[in-house]
Amino acid sequence: MTMRVLVVDDQDLFRAGFRLILEAQPDITVVGEAVDGGQAVDLAIELEPDVVVMDVRMPRVDGVAATVRICAETSAKVLVMTMFDLDDYVYAALRAGASGFLLKDLRRDELVDAVRVVAAGEALLAPTVTRRLISDLVQRGHARPELAGRLAELTERERDTLRHLARGLSNAELAVALVVSEHTVKTHVSSVLSKLRLRDRVQAVVFAYEAGLVVPGRPDR
Repeated sequence: MTMRVLVVDDQDLFRAGFRLILEAQPDITVVGEAVDGGQAVDLAIELEPDVVVMDVRMPRVDGVAATVRICAETSAKVLVMTMFDLDDYVYAALRAGASGFLLKDLRRDELVDAVRVVAAGEALLAPTVTRRLISDLVQRGHARPELAGRLAELTERERDTLRHLARGLSNAELAVALVVSEHTVKTHVSSVLSKLRLRDRVQAVVFAYEAGLVVPGRPDR
């Protein structure tokens, strides 16, 4: 099955480069390009892409505002493009429903892999990047203790699953950590997302840190 991708960036060079990389893959088709968030929303509704590769800083409507609307009004998954000095934008995009984020200095194979991962319904959770972003989020005072009560809806095994998700583990790694099959892991992850009313694994990671289930600098409980 061919994955349909919309590329959004106000810089021609980035759009052309991303399109060239993605369309070299037999299972990916770039269905459109947008130069700002407003156009991205319109094209996402019109073209129904599976994945939107979204820049953050753009004129008129930025990537965060566009992500909010695309996640609310379409079934497309959003991959946000950012650099580490744009952390505030990343946090906002994740809360808006983005399925992950990429660094603009990424390798071409990383872009391709990321699109495939997100199109398959997973979230892009590179452990080193995730830990830095979420640790910084908590240290900035974004922790929300009122979320802790929602953890009571989870079984102990589901809480363990969420802890490991917060470390950025893949399904295969989760299976090893929990000593279960990958099929069982998918069942646990699906249950966690459903009970906590979360869109995907990225939001689960944010929730785990904000609720205090995982605390930066402390070993897993």
